[in-house]
Amino acid sequence: MLTCVGVSIYLVSSELNLGFADLVRTVKESDMSQIYFSDIKDDKFFWKQFASGAFITIVMTGLDQDLMQKNLSCRSLGDAQKNMFWFTIVIVFVNILFLTLGVLLYKFAAEKGIQLPTNAAGKIIGDDVFPLLATEHFTLFAGIIFILGIVAVTYASADSALTALTTSFCVDFLSIQQYPEKKQTQLRQLTHLGFSVVLIVIILIFRAINDQSLITAVFKLAGYTYGPLLGLFSFGIMTSRMLREPLVLPVCIAAPLLTLLINANSEAWLGGYKFGFEILLLNGLLTFLGLLAISRSAVPEAVPELNPAR
Repeated sequence: MLTCVGVSIYLVSSELNLGFADLVRTVKESDMSQIYFSDIKDDKFFWKQFASGAFITIVMTGLDQDLMQKNLSCRSLGDAQKNMFWFTIVIVFVNILFLTLGVLLYKFAAEKGIQLPTNAAGKIIGDDVFPLLATEHFTLFAGIIFILGIVAVTYASADSALTALTTSFCVDFLSIQQYPEKKQTQLRQLTHLGFSVVLIVIILIFRAINDQSLITAVFKLAGYTYGPLLGLFSFGIMTSRMLREPLVLPVCIAAPLLTLLINANSEAWLGGYKFGFEILLLNGLLTFLGLLAISRSAVPEAVPELNPAR
């Protein structure tokens, strides 16, 4: 995947006659390279993005069995910490590569006078820019590189996601360990096939209703789906109170719904304030408060009487 990104950057830079110094200057001077936004009401406000990015990393990586598996499989705690530390550095450079490619693609389209695909609101559909340019305006070699990169990303993500979903469903819902080995194999295969179909359906639904960048849609959706998980995790870490378990599910359903209501009316209720990805923090906070409301003080464990004869 990274090789394909690097080759794509080189090919587009060559088409634009950009050397390395020109490439750096082009990216730096582009409006798309702006990081700091000072308006607190803007959904791109820097500190909102910073805080939400940190918590999105916690819930989508730290609380995700699929992604944490690469750390859990390390031989020791020290190795796992080392793995996470170096990965944080690597991922910064990976993001820089992808963002650089994005700037070059838009610059290439602008200089060549290429009309980019737009949605009903007239906004450019970012996810369609690279496919359009790679298949219709780049060389055959560049098109092949693009397809190889897409295949690398898709197979890696789909394979690990399907494996994690299959494992979780078989163990947590089907209690597969209670069946004979042959029956376990059949259940795993059927579950894997079922989730493959579900994944295809979800992709088609996203394709039909999504009118923005897929990564933006995923992060916004994560704000609603991972919010209760963040609230539950925070409650378990920060308190020792006992939950009334029958009420936990209603709280975890009510919190995202209330978050959706607040987000839809935030500009009217909060003086023009627009929520961005920090919707995750609001959702997690509402879940935490709801759990606090349905909890009770933990009953201290009984201390056994000491036997003086011993």
